[in-house]
Amino acid sequence: MATRDPEIEEGGGGSSLKKPLLHTGSWYRMSGMSSRQSSMLASSAQMLRESVSIFLCVSIVALGPIQFGFTCGYSNPTQADIITDLKLKISEFSVFGALANVGAMVGAIASGQIAENIGRKGSLMIAAIPNILGWLAISFARDSSFLYMGRLLEGFGVGVISYTVPVYIAEIAPQNMRGSLGSVNQLSVTIGILLAYLLGLFIPWRGLAVLGTLPCIFLIPGLFFIPESPRWLAKMGFMEDCETSLQVLRGFDTDISLELNEIKRSVATSGKRATIRFSELKRRRYWYPLMVGIGLLLLQQLSGINGVLFYSSNIFKSAGISSSKSATFGLGAIQVAATAITTSLVDKSGRRALLTLSSFLLVASNLLVSMSFFLKSLVSKDSSLYDFFGMLALIGLLIMVTGFSLGLGPIPWVIMSEILPVNIKSLAGSVATLFNWLAASIITMTAPLLLDWSSGGTFILYAAVCTFTLYFVKSWVPETKGKTLEEIQFSFR
Repeated sequence: MATRDPEIEEGGGGSSLKKPLLHTGSWYRMSGMSSRQSSMLASSAQMLRESVSIFLCVSIVALGPIQFGFTCGYSNPTQADIITDLKLKISEFSVFGALANVGAMVGAIASGQIAENIGRKGSLMIAAIPNILGWLAISFARDSSFLYMGRLLEGFGVGVISYTVPVYIAEIAPQNMRGSLGSVNQLSVTIGILLAYLLGLFIPWRGLAVLGTLPCIFLIPGLFFIPESPRWLAKMGFMEDCETSLQVLRGFDTDISLELNEIKRSVATSGKRATIRFSELKRRRYWYPLMVGIGLLLLQQLSGINGVLFYSSNIFKSAGISSSKSATFGLGAIQVAATAITTSLVDKSGRRALLTLSSFLLVASNLLVSMSFFLKSLVSKDSSLYDFFGMLALIGLLIMVTGFSLGLGPIPWVIMSEILPVNIKSLAGSVATLFNWLAASIITMTAPLLLDWSSGGTFILYAAVCTFTLYFVKSWVPETKGKTLEEIQFSFR
């Protein structure tokens, strides 16, 4: 039975009723005791065990974002076949695509409270079940009703995953690895998108939907083999479980007393009252991280990236690229490669530097694509310049996806999970995630209308947003590299 810290208990505000859905396994304690009693382990073995523990946890929860990406990428290669098989109108398929965002917004609203009440692992379990049911509903669909129901269920699960995974990774990662491990979240999303693009070239849409269940089918049993977030356990008052979880994550022979005491102090300070008054949000310690977290996740989507990825085939056709599906797959592959590079750089170069570089590349690439569309409209289709401008647009789109993946894709999720104060994280994180999905919905719905209005003008608008993003990063976003979560939150006071 877990013991409760009296200092935390005093300010729990009813938290004694909250217990982890997936309790820390007793095998952790047994392993910890035997490890501490053994003197045979060398320091190199200790480092290996620590790395395996951290990377095992991140690898298992990364199945959630892979599911996220697969959901986003599914509609691109399957559009024609679903419309033909189910005799749908284009407008009906558009509704199918949009319903994932609707479900995700509902999931985002609920995600903070779910993760707060039953833990990070428990919320991922809750998210996995509707995802599996949603994919099965799509695979057995005979009309639009099952198609829509499945898409809503998927969206709800994705909304919960999009908040919970970055928060869990930030709360378990050592400070010198938090950026790299946090970037794995977005890397997994891009891998999911790429898998949907690749498998969609060869597998019928019903079979592809069945394959969509696999990440969550593997995620559910995997959750039983990783510890709960030590910071969540501390906030709920389960101090013995918190210590055990932290010991597993850092290695059984590692002295965790300093980090454990920091966590206790942070929770004791923020946990004196379970809720805060609305008027207190005016204090810098609350409004500043709220503005940065929400602002980055909002600007991430308003950059127009979803409009490019969702409608890339049509954009490539407009640019005169004949093999549009192959070009779309190429975009997905570049996105994975660039995001993988970010995971190795973010803890070395810092968050702000990568966000600045990313925003600059997005401005430049959007202007390049816009210019190519405007110039292409001025020349004849028989002219050699027509093909040249089409290739120029392709190059611009490749730079755009690369730039997004180097910073604005992965880093807003990392920063959001780092800077939000612990006593408002559930509400603020839900709001930030909701804004992200709301902006994604707006971009997804308006992109085809804007592209029909003016392809060049659309990318001018996206360039303007990215210019403001560059200013926002330079003026407001703090550098969190090399700091503990407790140090970051203390800096806002």
